[in-house]
Amino acid sequence: IERRLGGPDQAPRARGAGIGELVVYDRAETDYVDFLCAAFPLDLGGLTIVLDCAHGATYRVAPRAFRRLGARVLALGARPTGTNINKGVGALHPEALQKKVRGSGASVGFAFDGDGDRLISVDATGEIRDGDHALAITGRHFATRGRLKGQVVVTTVMANLGLDQALRAAGIRVVKTQVGDRYVYEEMQKLGANLGGEQSGHLLFLDRAPGGDGVLSALVLLSVAAETGETLASLAACMQKFPQVLLNVKVGSKPPLETVRGLGERVAAFEQELGGNGRILLRYSGTEPLARVMLEGPDASRIGAMADELAGIIRRQLGR
Repeated sequence: IERRLGGPDQAPRARGAGIGELVVYDRAETDYVDFLCAAFPLDLGGLTIVLDCAHGATYRVAPRAFRRLGARVLALGARPTGTNINKGVGALHPEALQKKVRGSGASVGFAFDGDGDRLISVDATGEIRDGDHALAITGRHFATRGRLKGQVVVTTVMANLGLDQALRAAGIRVVKTQVGDRYVYEEMQKLGANLGGEQSGHLLFLDRAPGGDGVLSALVLLSVAAETGETLASLAACMQKFPQVLLNVKVGSKPPLETVRGLGERVAAFEQELGGNGRILLRYSGTEPLARVMLEGPDASRIGAMADELAGIIRRQLGR
């Protein structure tokens, strides 16, 4: 394979009729909006909802769906140029949405990413609610209604410790995978689970759709609010997030982290100090020359100092 990659381009090419044809399906957006509104027949009358569509895939369908359900919609990130997708907007940059919700007095705000599979929310108080909050809210609600299969929620090792506590307090088992929605999906299939996702806002409601869908995820949250009579801010109070610090250290090589001199000893000492009220996660990025140092604990300044010390040990021995 490497020899062929380095040699002349002799890959087979489709020609003539073998190239295929372009089929334009004009009803695709309408069918999608029809599906959403039929699956979630909510009455959103009286609500002002801000939608940040990241200049991406949801810029037409999301406002259309929420307006059909009766909401007054204020749209951000709904003017794609072909080059401005995700630039300073959407789920990757929810600060614009937060500012708009606070400034407009909106009931709630939802931010999607460019391809529309992530959701980050902003409640009426202007607080940003990520994927961990969404999993805590929906997991606990589904469990009380007998709709949480296996009484289990699947997430990743990056999930906040507060999510673990919120779900376990409700008798829900938490299963964690390595980072990546594909790993969450595979574990859900293995366990027969119907709820999983990531802190980043990539949520999987497998009873509703076979993959991540930010617009659908927003409607799931609004359905919980409608069934309980609570606001997103009230629902989110079920989870108290632990302060979290994440540092990225550029490395020139990736030997096993347990072989880095002095690192294991400091980790053990810090874990003893944290007791059961925090955690330390060290791992390499799977795609970049980075070591990631993540700590959670009740004292933000203390875990920041711990993270700095661990990152310094890695940087001195492996840094580039």
